[in-house]
Amino acid sequence: MLRLLIVCAAAGIAAGVGTGFAGMSATTAIVPMLVTFLGIPWYEAVGIGLASDVLASAFSAYVYNKNDNLDLKHGAIMVAAVLLMTILGSYFSQYMPDLEMGRLSVVFTTLMGLRFIILPATKQAKFGFQIPENRRMLLSVICGVGIGFYCGFMGLGGGMMMLFILTTILRYDLKTAVGTSVFVMTFIAFTGAASHFYFGDVTNYIPALLLCIVFTLVSALAASALSNHMKDKTTNRVTGVILFGLGLMMLWESFL
Repeated sequence: MLRLLIVCAAAGIAAGVGTGFAGMSATTAIVPMLVTFLGIPWYEAVGIGLASDVLASAFSAYVYNKNDNLDLKHGAIMVAAVLLMTILGSYFSQYMPDLEMGRLSVVFTTLMGLRFIILPATKQAKFGFQIPENRRMLLSVICGVGIGFYCGFMGLGGGMMMLFILTTILRYDLKTAVGTSVFVMTFIAFTGAASHFYFGDVTNYIPALLLCIVFTLVSALAASALSNHMKDKTTNRVTGVILFGLGLMMLWESFL
């Protein structure tokens, strides 16, 4: 029981900090730790990670919205496109090797960390207002399609892909990008968790599920509140260090 508590606490805190600061999917931290240290099957571990994501992302989105760092209008458009394309992505993912797809996600996370350390996403493009409205609407749909396909294809929450697209293509500042990302991820995680619980069996892992949900939620709330009161450069650096460090650890595990 002590081992269960320690592993779930570590996984939940890491996932919550990543969600609150960087809009990272909780599955990124929770799944490998549950599989490695507790021997929980991969499919059920993903379900636990997605379930932990739901409340953590929802409450983080509330904090970011309260601080005017969430684009609800275009986020809602992305949600619709994402959920539709997730199904299509899931279908095609069965034909790809799991190992190679996992390594691609790890490399992407590491590069994203470097990106925020070297090239911060600052407030010069708050909500991307320099982009005409009709073009932003179209870009929101296109980006939602791409994110949804990625989520279904990779079997992940897509937080890193959303963060990359929102800061690079739609030109959001980092805080608004994270806020919009966790808003969209709430719906993705809920849909994914429901399907995993329907097709899988987590009845033997209820303690791990509850512990991960609690620790992820509490740490995500703390991280999101702290992030919203930080200076932009500090937020970028903290986010970059979290992503880069996590990426290096996963690279070590994946390749060695």
